[in-house]
Amino acid sequence: MSRRCQLTGKKANNAYAISHSHRRTKKLQQPNLQWKRVWWPQGNRWVRLRLSTKAIKTLEVKGLQAMAKEAGLDLSKF
Repeated sequence: MSRRCQLTGKKANNAYAISHSHRRTKKLQQPNLQWKRVWWPQGNRWVRLRLSTKAIKTLEVKGLQAMAKEAGLDLSKF
């Protein structure tokens, strides 16, 4: 399984780690992903998703059904 948010699609970002002497080495900035159990009222059950913390905050405002529709996600498969 890839390290990707299931609702927003966030994934790793290429960046540089810069030392004190300003030497640059490549590194990956991983998203802050959490396994989260979310109540899905339309399906009347819990759904377990791997979400970024930003998606969890947005989820509280928009709701699970609306975000899943935007992402083109079928919640009945989770």
